[in-house]
Amino acid sequence: MSFPRCVLFDLDGTLLDSAPDMAATVNRMRAARGVPPMPLAALRPHVSKGARAMSAAAFPELGGEVPPDLIREFLDVYAEELGRHGAAFDGIEAMLAALEADGARWGIVTNKPEYLARGLMPALGWDSRSGVLIGGDTLAERKPHPLPLLHAAETMGFDVADCVYVGDDERDIIAARAAGMRSLVALWGYRLQHDDPLAWEADAMVETPADLLDPDAWP
Repeated sequence: MSFPRCVLFDLDGTLLDSAPDMAATVNRMRAARGVPPMPLAALRPHVSKGARAMSAAAFPELGGEVPPDLIREFLDVYAEELGRHGAAFDGIEAMLAALEADGARWGIVTNKPEYLARGLMPALGWDSRSGVLIGGDTLAERKPHPLPLLHAAETMGFDVADCVYVGDDERDIIAARAAGMRSLVALWGYRLQHDDPLAWEADAMVETPADLLDPDAWP
């Protein structure tokens, strides 16, 4: 058995452990307001939810009501911390190399703003390897809408039946299902305590990137 011909990945919490970059961002914002830093463990579950969720976690006194200027501040500070602290999850490079050696192609579909996602690619060595990069603002819709996945498959020249989407958030699985694409949950990613990946009804779930070195682990 071989690997899928086309694999599309979410970025934060799936390929990339970006929580340390985002924690550095949040704690710079808190320091500017004279409040103590938050531990990484308290922030990590929120990372896949994006800038608004991270800002809400950083300032719980807002009760989830995050003003636009705070989100803009988060993005501006995060752009300065980008790639300084995080790295690919253990086992990701070996898994990507195995896909490439088998002749499979891979790409990235994330809700992260495209300019931030693209800024990470050279340091990771993925700018020349990823067949497509779709950000949250690349198209008129973002996940959980299926358009980014459909556009990525079309851009890479594959039918959705030839693709698998890998992500760590429920919206990743919703988007894949809506696109008619097979889905796989990255259980090593970021989840809130109440999240139940079993309820997402993905085609497969794996505990570690190393598990994906086995073609039989793929749906």
